[in-house]
Amino acid sequence: MSLDHAEALLGRKAYQEAHRLCLAVLGADPSDARAWFLLGVIAADHDNPVKAAELFDRAADLAPGIARHHAHLARTMIALNRQPEALAAADRAVALAPGDALTLDTLGVVFTRAGQHDRALPFFERTVALDGANAGFLYNLAASRQFAGDFAGAETAYARALDLDPTLHRAWSSRVQLARQTPDRNFAATLEAQFAQPSSDPDRALHLGHALAKTYEDLGEPARALDWFLKAKAAKRQAVAYSGDEDAALFAAAAATVPAPLALAPAGSEEPIFIVGLPRSGTTLIDRILSSHPQVASAGELSNFALLLKRATGTPSNLVMDIETLRAAEQVDLAALGQAYVDSTRPLTGATPRFIDKMPLNVIYAGLIHRALPNARIICLRRDPMDVCLSNFRQLFATGFSYYNYAYDLEDVARYYVGFDRLVAHWRTVLPAERFTEIGYEDMVADQEGETRRLLAFCGLDWDPRCLDFHENAAPVATASSVQVRQPLYSTSVGRWRRYGAGLAPMRDILEAAGLVSPEASS
Repeated sequence: MSLDHAEALLGRKAYQEAHRLCLAVLGADPSDARAWFLLGVIAADHDNPVKAAELFDRAADLAPGIARHHAHLARTMIALNRQPEALAAADRAVALAPGDALTLDTLGVVFTRAGQHDRALPFFERTVALDGANAGFLYNLAASRQFAGDFAGAETAYARALDLDPTLHRAWSSRVQLARQTPDRNFAATLEAQFAQPSSDPDRALHLGHALAKTYEDLGEPARALDWFLKAKAAKRQAVAYSGDEDAALFAAAAATVPAPLALAPAGSEEPIFIVGLPRSGTTLIDRILSSHPQVASAGELSNFALLLKRATGTPSNLVMDIETLRAAEQVDLAALGQAYVDSTRPLTGATPRFIDKMPLNVIYAGLIHRALPNARIICLRRDPMDVCLSNFRQLFATGFSYYNYAYDLEDVARYYVGFDRLVAHWRTVLPAERFTEIGYEDMVADQEGETRRLLAFCGLDWDPRCLDFHENAAPVATASSVQVRQPLYSTSVGRWRRYGAGLAPMRDILEAAGLVSPEASS
């Protein structure tokens, strides 16, 4: 009975008393799997995935026939970026045919974060069929439907979630992104009322403010939209205390991994195609174009290369991507790292001769990627500096992901772009042109077929007209472009920055000073 009470306490987040009860049970019976499981929940809720994994693993060993032990272990392994172990645990849970909503939702989350969106959606559907009164479950279902291209279904689920919990701020930002807001159909009054309520949560302000900014963009009021972006990001910018000096040093350390030009030395697997660059520069578009080719599959945005490098170097920092790790890469067997990377992508890859890894941040590792996988192709997306900086500022990135902290301020975005541009210029100089290329978003818009043919030739692929119909690609899309890439190519995003006028002066001044935007082009 005491563990029933402990579980009820966890539902109310009364962790201290629940922890005491679990320890009391284990004092009498150290083999009580449920007590170990509940302790794992406490550790996971307190952002201690290492300890949570240990506790869930203990529960699964003691009671292997209980699905939720394996499902929660899987979710913890995902948090630790141990994807193969996470999927193995998830498969064990699935084999036990779980029937409770929380376990099914947990499995859906695991498959989503592992990039297996087709597997995730049925679990979320079953979750909501069992418990349609949980706003969090409905939110997960809505996001999964959105990834799958079911926008009407996503709207229905977001609406139901918000009916249950109008303060679910992340659902507001997602819902408003689904469709164009109109004078007759928008939520501006509700959102502004919520934003005006006192709160110390900067993430809440981000989601509500972004939803309002998108609303006013759709209503043709860019100045008002920019004002809402600035309001949305102000508290978060202060909270993260971002310093551009750290990113400048990171760019310099990345360039130092290949200080001089490399000759072409084909070796190793030619399966990987890396698509890198700034977010919102067209990386998802190029991913969809190439993955429409029958010999190419998209593996999504993988962190595998960075994680394997971190483990190989053994650097002690709590960051995966840092200066210390880049410098220590010189002591790593890079050929072995390349093979380990390819092996780590299974079972996501292998069904087609080639696969795409479209993690934008891999631009930092471009030199090491080429040294580890000399046959891999690296495609770097470029876009008009003003447009791409504005687009990064407009984007609501995952709030717990520190590598995009530059996006909370117009000047920070511009300075980050200057460092990025210098790094790409370095890669252009030192990496073989047969393995590293750049493609301009505007060039693709202006000449879709010509640029697509060039890309396919660069990747060593034959021409296939299906690449022109990328918007008919039915594969799930889990990026911010999930709506846009299901439409034919359009040009309305080119020159978007001009709508904002003098409001972008802080960003434009920095880009002009770096020689990346001419005063004439900025007028």
